[in-house]
Amino acid sequence: MSIKNRESIKAQLFGESVIRGMTRLCREYDGVNLSQGFPDFPAPELIKEAACKAVMADVNQYAITWGSASLRAAIVKKMRDFYDLEIDGETEITVTCGATEAMISALLAVVNPGDEVIIFAPFYENYGPDAIICGAVPRYVQLNAPDWSFDRAELEAAFTEKTRAIIINTPHNPTGKVFSRAELEVIAELCCQHDVLAITDEIYEHILYDGTQHLPLATLPGMAERTITINGISKTYSVTGWRIGYCLAAPEITAGIRKIHDFLTVGAPAPLQEAAAVMMGCDDNYYFDLANFYQHKRDFLLEVLTAAGFRCQVPQGAYYIMADFRNLSELGDLDFAHYLVKEKGLANVPGSSFLPPGEPDSGQVRFCFCKTDATLQAAAKRLHQL
Repeated sequence: MSIKNRESIKAQLFGESVIRGMTRLCREYDGVNLSQGFPDFPAPELIKEAACKAVMADVNQYAITWGSASLRAAIVKKMRDFYDLEIDGETEITVTCGATEAMISALLAVVNPGDEVIIFAPFYENYGPDAIICGAVPRYVQLNAPDWSFDRAELEAAFTEKTRAIIINTPHNPTGKVFSRAELEVIAELCCQHDVLAITDEIYEHILYDGTQHLPLATLPGMAERTITINGISKTYSVTGWRIGYCLAAPEITAGIRKIHDFLTVGAPAPLQEAAAVMMGCDDNYYFDLANFYQHKRDFLLEVLTAAGFRCQVPQGAYYIMADFRNLSELGDLDFAHYLVKEKGLANVPGSSFLPPGEPDSGQVRFCFCKTDATLQAAAKRLHQL
């Protein structure tokens, strides 16, 4: 007797995470992990101590579904101090289980089946499946190397009467691009013209290089009421396993996001929210030091990759490098990524995992550098073997 396919139609439209799959492969081959974007060094003492104090103070039950009062107040202050953006902590913030949940909650709250969602490619691998889970149709707009710019005409053509939202990620994973004011103004103009919502993932907002500035899309004219800003503490404070994210949006949008969030996860971990609130009150020098800390690691890995024969685009932000390997191999990017981890003990991510299905082979792999100097030195030894 035959058994019917147990996967839903939606689940059949995408595969498992390639990034997290490469981490598992790295462990199998005892490799150096430059694939998944999590630090392998300790989180700041301030945030760890605050979490311990919260647990010992018995902050161990449900927080308010959309976020503890202390964390929402800290987010309000941070947005005001850094971007002169006024957010109402009672009606415009939803704390979620990581930025990943923030994205799917936002999409489920505002997108209907059959709507179209514009996504820039390359893109963080969750965005396409997120749109599919919502029953939406992804429409991709190409970011063009080496500066990862987009063609205005192509973007304009992607807006149709079915367009419901556009996803922007700046600083950008996987390329390290930081969208300029001029580019964001084009996006804002088209969103206002077509009455489209913008969902902007700004999780790497403080990881910036060479004097590059981050501009939140919500600060542009006409965009506060139509932008959903997604962020979290994972990357800025090196606590990717804590899963504390948040959405900022106008009250009428936030109301929908809160309903979806409530029935997806109920709420984010209560003691970790209290610790996040404490950490957000840190001295501004923390953010300057963070960017400087990562810039040294970026420069080191760029030098090593270039010496090994890769052609690299220099990232303006985030902590990833896209590296073209076509001077080194004629393999496809997935085969080359597997070759590196299986034969050289160095985990990376094939560039095709950030592209729409059916796109031509990228000829690139992504390396992350949010690692200790010892880890990067170990990776350098393996790269020298190439």
